Amino acid sequence: MQQQNISIGTLVDMYKRGELRLPEIQRHYVWRATRVRDLLDSLYRGYPSGSILMWETDEPVPTRDFAIAQETTAFAGRKLLLDGQQRLTSLTAVLGGASVAVRGRKRPIDILFNLDHDDGPPVGDTEVDSDDPTSMVPDDELADDADEGDASEPGIQERLNRRTFVVASRALAALPNWVSVGEVFRTSNDAVILEKAGIESFKDPRFQKYSDRLKKLRAIKDYQYVVHVLERQMSYEEVTEIFVRVNSLGAKLRSSDLALAQMTSRWPNLIRALEEFQAECEQNWFTIELGQLVRAIVVFATRQCLFRSVASTPIEVLKEGWKQAQEGLRFAINFLRSNAGIEDETLLSSPMFIHALAAVSHVKDNKLTAEEQSRLLHWLLVANARGRYSRGSTETLLNEDLAIIFRTGDIKALIEPVRRQFGRLHIEPTDLMARGANSPLFSLAYLALKAAGAKDWYSGLGLSLTHQGKLHFIQWHHIIPKSLLKDHGYETGEINEIGNMAFITGQTNRRISNKEPSSYLLDVVQKQGELALRSQCVPTIPDLWKTESYRDFLRLRREMLAERMNAFIREKAQLSTTPGAPEGGLSADLNAPEA
Repeated sequence: MQQQNISIGTLVDMYKRGELRLPEIQRHYVWRATRVRDLLDSLYRGYPSGSILMWETDEPVPTRDFAIAQETTAFAGRKLLLDGQQRLTSLTAVLGGASVAVRGRKRPIDILFNLDHDDGPPVGDTEVDSDDPTSMVPDDELADDADEGDASEPGIQERLNRRTFVVASRALAALPNWVSVGEVFRTSNDAVILEKAGIESFKDPRFQKYSDRLKKLRAIKDYQYVVHVLERQMSYEEVTEIFVRVNSLGAKLRSSDLALAQMTSRWPNLIRALEEFQAECEQNWFTIELGQLVRAIVVFATRQCLFRSVASTPIEVLKEGWKQAQEGLRFAINFLRSNAGIEDETLLSSPMFIHALAAVSHVKDNKLTAEEQSRLLHWLLVANARGRYSRGSTETLLNEDLAIIFRTGDIKALIEPVRRQFGRLHIEPTDLMARGANSPLFSLAYLALKAAGAKDWYSGLGLSLTHQGKLHFIQWHHIIPKSLLKDHGYETGEINEIGNMAFITGQTNRRISNKEPSSYLLDVVQKQGELALRSQCVPTIPDLWKTESYRDFLRLRREMLAERMNAFIREKAQLSTTPGAPEGGLSADLNAPEA
């Protein structure tokens, strides 16, 4: 294996000219802007930042496009990038000003550099996770990478000014000490940058400091990466094994990414097939991550969900599993949307539910009796609200349910593991205490209120996650505004409780802002009627709208929400509420008192 040192500037040029290609075993570009910020900070300080792994080959290996468009050339290189895609794509975007294609959108990555940064060690938390945005956003509308904080808020500006790099915002970009990293690399003339920073002459004591820092920033292009190049005579399967081992040891990829790599080495163009199915699901407002599609293949090929069996499973078995998985997943999405009213994946407490539903579709050959439909829906709503796959060993719990489905096909039996896990199935008001937007119960609250006819308080639009136009996107709204509660000394946990959340459009949310509830709720009642509040389970007693009565407000609303949530599950699953129903019957699931 060859080893050489190559500068970032040269690697970025190779990327742009198309000399580097991306093998199909690689995943998409997934870094958030905060990860790019941290990479630049490390390079600026001369910290180690890993190595690059390539394979130069003449084999006709399936490739995929980078997230940044490359130049088209008849002499495209055969150097395949096995490790370093996220870093080189990020650097090409920032240093070259190129837009990155993420989730079907092209956008630049704009990072700001602080000319006046501290000289000490880095300040701030390093980004380690990559989360997906949710369709419903809180009433402080967050940007896609909203990790830096609002520069206009007290204390935030001071904290950000101690950083060397931040994700760009309009507020910070307007300040004299912040400059776009891309702008620095697009020009070698410091005059415009220094002038914006308020430097009017060479005698300014900041002139030399700022000039030296700009020079040091540009020196990132000269940073040398150690590049390992695998030998030409290696086979694609051997290279894939190296890719899996490198990423396993470094814990850089999820197990689903490694399983996918093992599959694609034996199954050319698999990723293209998965992405085509992803696009089909997107048309139905459901986003299924590539890793979940890989898990679906494993579920149908091996009747369990662990990835460790991929390497030993014959490729023909995996291919047949994919055929079955597609039909099962189509049923799952249709059942979620049409039967459960779950419009998209953000209302699921875990994506694992799609595999259980898909397995039911396969085992039952899409022939479910009326009772089986009700029991499956009941299990789904309760297990989702309780967070069946959101705690403990997720894969173990899913395998327990898959074993019931594949071995017995008894849908009724699915509810027992949920009962054992949580002790009871119905929702008590106390379950909502200190539970916020991250609780599985939050989605149930949305579904229950939507089914009760809840509407936006100003426009009258019904609740839906598929509304067109940003003004009409559904957000959660603090009924008693956060700022008012903070001023009265309430704890964060009770301020952000589900009991203080209503669902309205973004435009209405901004219009209400932090108005006194005794004023704006009265206005809602006068213009929309009391039903507008009752359908959102908001107490209609004006005395409870006062900030000083907040805990009494919460207590009553928890009771109203719990009652509505239990009723929603009964009504949706068409459960019997007949007194004296036999133990273990459908009515017992939600109505039986605790032992």
